[in-house]
Amino acid sequence: MDTKSPAISAAPIRTTAERVAVPILAAISVSHLLNDLIQSLLPAIYPILKESFHLDFGQIGLLTLTFQVTASLLQPLVGTFTDRRPQPFSLVIGMGFTLIGLLTLSQAHSYPLLLLGAALVGMGSSVFHPESSRVARMASGGRYGLAQSVFQVGGNAGTALGPLLAAFIVVPFGQGSIAWFSGFALLAMAILFTVGRWYQAKLTEMRAKPRTAEVRSPLSRNRVIVSITILMLLVFSKNFYMAGLTSYFTFYLMAKFQLSEQSALVYLFIFLGAVAAGTVLGGPVGDRIGRRYVIWISILGVLPFTLLLPYANLFWTAVLSVIIGVVLASAFSAILVYATELVPGRVGMIAGLFFGLSFGMGGLGAAALGQLADMTSIETVYKVCSFLPAIGLLAYFLPKIEKPRA
Repeated sequence: MDTKSPAISAAPIRTTAERVAVPILAAISVSHLLNDLIQSLLPAIYPILKESFHLDFGQIGLLTLTFQVTASLLQPLVGTFTDRRPQPFSLVIGMGFTLIGLLTLSQAHSYPLLLLGAALVGMGSSVFHPESSRVARMASGGRYGLAQSVFQVGGNAGTALGPLLAAFIVVPFGQGSIAWFSGFALLAMAILFTVGRWYQAKLTEMRAKPRTAEVRSPLSRNRVIVSITILMLLVFSKNFYMAGLTSYFTFYLMAKFQLSEQSALVYLFIFLGAVAAGTVLGGPVGDRIGRRYVIWISILGVLPFTLLLPYANLFWTAVLSVIIGVVLASAFSAILVYATELVPGRVGMIAGLFFGLSFGMGGLGAAALGQLADMTSIETVYKVCSFLPAIGLLAYFLPKIEKPRA
């Protein structure tokens, strides 16, 4: 940036900021917080469920897989459908599925009912993420990275708060206390109804404007397919590793360092808080320096720290988990916005595809790593996972589609 003429360079940024629908971005971010807070209760209560239902690690992994698969398989379908026929109030309906799933988990007395509750929460997620991602882009005023980060940080903050609330509410009061969190779902439904009204008005406004020529990708079809495949492999690397940390970090800390369940959940909260902080950084930094560079740095740059983690003491485990969380989480917002620029006009499909892939890879990772933990040990899981970020080398082959920054 030219430091000799700050007034000239600042003007367009100020004009763009005036178009950002800040209240809607805030509402969709808070809704994401509440949605993911509810979802994060499931892995947070795994130690309780493991003891109450006498589950092994394989069954724990299957619970995660059930939740993630219902979310991952439906999200691209929902996103593709709503690209053609936007549904402003589908967000409220999706949150209704999450509410029913939450109540099912709180009252389940058998393993199949636990699976049903997990599936219903996943169905709610399959509707929420593609449509709310579209709303964030509509409210962005052209600052897509910033909007996606604001949206994402709500979800990551909710994911971080879930284990902390579980530690001080569900652990002392038992499985039935999960129902107390239904108030969060009802609050989210009220917020999303207001967002739906804005969304509906925005659609009416957009339809009233003259239609512009369709924006096409600057790349050939084959190059786009290859680039999307690379991005999907990077998401696989990121989410497979994250599945190991989110699903089994408490077990790892309890086994290696003899921590209590509550203490282990506090460490999980610290890690997930770092993930939320990394999400805030990823979008705005990508807007400024280019999303391709953020993707490259965040996926591959975390490799030295993941390789050290299995051999660290408790203090350095906490420190490394914070670094890993911040660096690795900065990738997703950049990946999502980069992908929407590769395939213009397909926001719902791309959001559904990548959110769905994230959930799917998380579910498959949790199931596979659970089986590995049963066959070997939970510490072996972390040694195997430490090499996954090396897949970040593939980011070198992503095309430079962004215009040079002034």
